[in-house]
Amino acid sequence: MSGQCATITVTRTSTVAEGVYAPGHLGELTQIVDFELADAVLEETGRTQQRLRDLPSRVGVYYLLALALFPDHGYQGVWRQLTAALGGLPLPQVSTTALRHLRRRLTPAPLKLLFETLAVPLAPPTTPGVSYRCWRTVAFDGCSSIKTPDSDRARGWLGKIRYRLAWAGYPTVMLMTLVETGTRGLLGACFGPTSTGETAYAGRLLPLLDERHLVLIGRGFDSNAFLADVAETGAQFLARLKSTRRPKLLRILEDGSYLALLGDLTVRIIEADLTLHLADGTHVSGRYRLATTLLDPLLDPAERLIRLYAERWEIESAYFALRYTLMNGRVLRSRDRFGIEQELWATLTVYQLLRMAMTDAAHTAGADPDRACFTHALQAARTQVTLAEGLTTATPGAIDAAVRTNLLPVRRPRISARKVKSPISRYHSFRGQARPTSATAVDRIDITTHERTTNCGESTSPPATEPTCDNAPHDAPATGAANDDTTDPSGRYQPALAIMNSRPGTPWHARDVARLLGITNMNSFCVQMSQWSHRGLIKKVGRAAYAPTG
Repeated sequence: MSGQCATITVTRTSTVAEGVYAPGHLGELTQIVDFELADAVLEETGRTQQRLRDLPSRVGVYYLLALALFPDHGYQGVWRQLTAALGGLPLPQVSTTALRHLRRRLTPAPLKLLFETLAVPLAPPTTPGVSYRCWRTVAFDGCSSIKTPDSDRARGWLGKIRYRLAWAGYPTVMLMTLVETGTRGLLGACFGPTSTGETAYAGRLLPLLDERHLVLIGRGFDSNAFLADVAETGAQFLARLKSTRRPKLLRILEDGSYLALLGDLTVRIIEADLTLHLADGTHVSGRYRLATTLLDPLLDPAERLIRLYAERWEIESAYFALRYTLMNGRVLRSRDRFGIEQELWATLTVYQLLRMAMTDAAHTAGADPDRACFTHALQAARTQVTLAEGLTTATPGAIDAAVRTNLLPVRRPRISARKVKSPISRYHSFRGQARPTSATAVDRIDITTHERTTNCGESTSPPATEPTCDNAPHDAPATGAANDDTTDPSGRYQPALAIMNSRPGTPWHARDVARLLGITNMNSFCVQMSQWSHRGLIKKVGRAAYAPTG
């Protein structure tokens, strides 16, 4: 057989800026960050060039965004991506030094202003998952896994984290964001050394809140002062409380929840037992304890709020997309504070641009933004930069098509144990948890709200709860082991006391009592015995050793 070869000529037309401005684009994302917006942030921050150069400031803005879009490429590699489809144009030959000087000339200010301009709600309130009643659901959380090169200037600003056995290998940035949980878009961000606490960073973002927001707050932010500051913004909140909190009981409500005081703030506290029935036939149970400024149980039933709180974990999905999909888990390029700030603002801007494009595509398809795939959107955006396509057209392009044709399936509830996956980690893994070691589908979630029966005049605080883990899956509410006292429904205290009374005067170790009781969650039971001793129910006679009080 003989074959014939055919020659096919493919002609593409790209519309770019004229002259030395031609490399200044970001593919299809240029439709959001258009030339006018780029010029406006440069003029506002005083970074417009004084004379026309081979590398104008506008090109520098897009180049910095492209650096964030291609974290695996060097300076020259990113420049080649921007100019790959511009071979017929008389472009200047630039060196790595020239690109470095371009970064230095721009400063972080234009990128910071550009991010703040784009950090807005991304979807209408009617979009599925965006709102609860009349409020948009938002959440705070910190990310401390972004690393910088181990340079003197980076260490001078960020310091280093001291672990149990040694110092960390790289200086680490603490990133705090306010996220719209329905779209995972950013409403604000700040960052700095990890030595500053998460609550302090979150306090900087409080001015972004108002009466339109319902804030879902984790246990790390449950201080009286912080919750009061959130309430003062006009926003409502739904917060998880630590087991050690002892709020003053005010009044029991008809659904069994109760009003209490956190400092001077009146909140409604909901306590409930959760039982998750898993696909493998097992089940996991524990207790939840939430505090909210939504005080009316008729308008906001307890079970509905408990299920709503699971939306807080959308911020973890946002950080996974930012840190490990967009940034590919890599260490930042920059070696000083100036460059680190500039690089982070550019990365946050690119992340927000992708979320904007994904939300628009999901809204057009009539789908929940949860179903938009960040990986497909990122790949399409990178391809459009290399091809220099979609810069000015207003019709849906490659990113829209990539999202709409690769919608993820409807989210399924799942749960797994909290564990450290790094083989060289210095942290202990948690053994003996009731949770499965791998992600397991949840068939059903049963929620049993505790009804308070204490007399309203009684000053005794409600029983505390002791959750096993604050790293719950994104789709199912986190569960925890109940904290026992003489009236706790778990019923561990009386059997444990009977075991210790069987040998009066003999110290009992928590692990021995747990073994006789058949308890597998050793860590949780040790915490329980420690709390019993703090309450005077038993006495501590040594390290992890206890005896009856009598």
